[in-house]
Amino acid sequence: MLTLGLLTEALFGASQTVYGVLFLPVCVLTALWVREGDLLIAPVVVPIAFAMGLVPVADEGSGGTLDRLMGMVTGLATQAGWLYGGTLVAGVIVLVRRTGRVRQTRRTRQVRRVQPAGGGGRTARS
Repeated sequence: MLTLGLLTEALFGASQTVYGVLFLPVCVLTALWVREGDLLIAPVVVPIAFAMGLVPVADEGSGGTLDRLMGMVTGLATQAGWLYGGTLVAGVIVLVRRTGRVRQTRRTRQVRRVQPAGGGGRTARS
């Protein structure tokens, strides 16, 4: 997201709307690419990534530290819709993936209970 923020600043003049629109596909890719064991972390990482990428896009004012901080706070406040939307998209995708994984685990356990452990018994050879 930091790279995306830098590109947005360079190509579109620090347009926060363009940054927000580009943030949504990143949320989808994050939720799809995360490992199954780390599924619940995707909705947590997405807002952090949004804030990090907003640094180059946020208004700098006169360039001082407090001006940059106020630009970040203002950017987070005015772009909250993109942030919430992206987090929601990532959360829904993660829940769908997790539900599919839970169903697959249940089916595997049911199959193991139905099948005998030793392979079904001995067969006679002639």
